[in-house]
Amino acid sequence: MKTSQLTALIILALVAFCSCKQLGKNRANDDTKSSFVGKTYEVYTTANDSTTRLMLTTNGVFDSARQLFETEIAVFVNPSKAFQDIVGIGGAITDAAAETFAHLSPENQKKLLEAYFHPEKGIGYTLIRTNIHSCDFSSGSYTYVQEGDSALSSFSIAHDMRYRIPLIKKAMEMTGNKALLFASPWSPPAFMKDNNNMLRGGKLLPKYYQAWANYFVKFIQEYEKVGVPVWGVTVQNEPMAQQIWESCIYTAEEERDFLKNYLGPTFWRNGLKDKKIIVWDHNRDLMPYRADVIFSDPEASKYAWGIGYHWYEDWSGGKKMYDNVRNVHESYPDKYIIFTEGTVESFVPNHYNYWPNAEKYATSMIYDFNSGASGWTDWNILLDEQGGPNHVGNFCFAPMHADTRTGELFITPAYYYLGHFSKFIRPGARRISSSPSRSNLLSTSFRNPDGSFVTIVLNTTDLPVNYYLHCNDGMAPIQIPAHAIQTIKY
Repeated sequence: MKTSQLTALIILALVAFCSCKQLGKNRANDDTKSSFVGKTYEVYTTANDSTTRLMLTTNGVFDSARQLFETEIAVFVNPSKAFQDIVGIGGAITDAAAETFAHLSPENQKKLLEAYFHPEKGIGYTLIRTNIHSCDFSSGSYTYVQEGDSALSSFSIAHDMRYRIPLIKKAMEMTGNKALLFASPWSPPAFMKDNNNMLRGGKLLPKYYQAWANYFVKFIQEYEKVGVPVWGVTVQNEPMAQQIWESCIYTAEEERDFLKNYLGPTFWRNGLKDKKIIVWDHNRDLMPYRADVIFSDPEASKYAWGIGYHWYEDWSGGKKMYDNVRNVHESYPDKYIIFTEGTVESFVPNHYNYWPNAEKYATSMIYDFNSGASGWTDWNILLDEQGGPNHVGNFCFAPMHADTRTGELFITPAYYYLGHFSKFIRPGARRISSSPSRSNLLSTSFRNPDGSFVTIVLNTTDLPVNYYLHCNDGMAPIQIPAHAIQTIKY
């Protein structure tokens, strides 16, 4: 056979193979274009200042879709347009959460664990964040090594074995050991820093870069020895904030070089190549620059699974800087983006039933997912009656609070709003196209691995809104109360 003939045959084979692959893709898309007419839907609602909380309020059957008039309102869903996949949704088990949990009665401990982590009885959290030694939400500063021990020969997680690790293990068990745990440091030990202080910023001294990378490895190894698998880490919590609590400053270039030359190679040498390393872990405002510096460097980028962020940046024109999340997603589509922390600050004692907190969560989650986030992690799952414990007085709200004097457990509206996402959007879901026809509604939609669809709608106005859920050839009439959130499952 002539070379030209052989080449032609190879080309034909490749074309046929690609055609089959494309046919498979088209068939997958055809599944999402199937008829919705006659299919059932369920509407779960949580409404402001009411007892309607994650309650099944409506169910029905899709009618045939029609062209809507200008006066009618709709949420349009296009299942054939799919975007990022979802890793999970959850919250943080800090020292504060674990210490507060220990003050609950056995009945309330079980209630909290089921409420957060059970996929059917609760809201099915699948992500857990924790701190590497102390953070502000600890009763005091501590590390896992003795002062000056750069060889880490004294490394011990005995402190965490009292409260934090037992709670993490109970939470993991409640999820069927399916939850993913990631850990963040707030500061290296004082002796490793140029200010010789775990608090008030400072920087990691270059001579301790390797020792600090080894510290991460020891943390993972020791946690896994006691049966707590670690899915990933962030390099540094809030690396551009000089806080009065545990903190440490890294410029973008310093974080890049620490990751590229120390942390990443140290993980790989120690058999931890599968652990996810998340960079930045700070606010949306400076996020694009951090992504550009680290992800544009091939040697650094190969170690970075993705980028994490918080919501504490300044308001810009009354709106958070969600476009920065979208910028990173569009610029680096191969990298995962995960919301790693958010909480309502300035705690007000006994003000647990404050509904605007809940709406803040839902607004952020909808914008974040629509901008490209693959995961969303709340801050403390539980705090005490003061919004702590916190060793520097940085008290905050949580979706649940406990009165450590009485053992009473308070579930705030924020918990239910979070549940409208975490209970229905399961790991492996794909975000799909979703858009409301009016600015008084916010929406986001997903297709779960089991083929079910989920659309979340938020009404931020003082009036109820009648709208149609419009999906392919199907249309369902729904009413959402004022300042309410709904999850439609279909």
